Amino acid sequence: MKKFLGAVTAFALPMLAFAQSGPQLGNIETFIKSISRLINLLLPIVVAIALLYFFWGLAQFILNSGDDKAQAVGKNRMIWGIVTLFVMVSVWGLVGFVGSALGIQQGANSGNVPTVQGVN
Repeated sequence: MKKFLGAVTAFALPMLAFAQSGPQLGNIETFIKSISRLINLLLPIVVAIALLYFFWGLAQFILNSGDDKAQAVGKNRMIWGIVTLFVMVSVWGLVGFVGSALGIQQGANSGNVPTVQGVN
């Protein structure tokens, strides 16, 4: 076990020594920006899917007016569709409110990138 820890330490120390250099962080920043763009693209799609789920439950509720079991399934889908929409829109609104309260510009490039003196 000690040999394994010694080998891991020997290989990890050079990585820690290079951890302060700036250019390697460009890839991480690009990765985070692409994840953010992906989330911004997927959020309206997920809201639309939740809305369609609600309308699917509504259609089942109306079309199966004679069958109580099928009507209950439609009613359950409508309830979960509304709950899902409420949670998603509420979180979206809370993030916007907290961001504006803290002065964070959303969807815009603020241009304030933290730097360390002496490191390019």
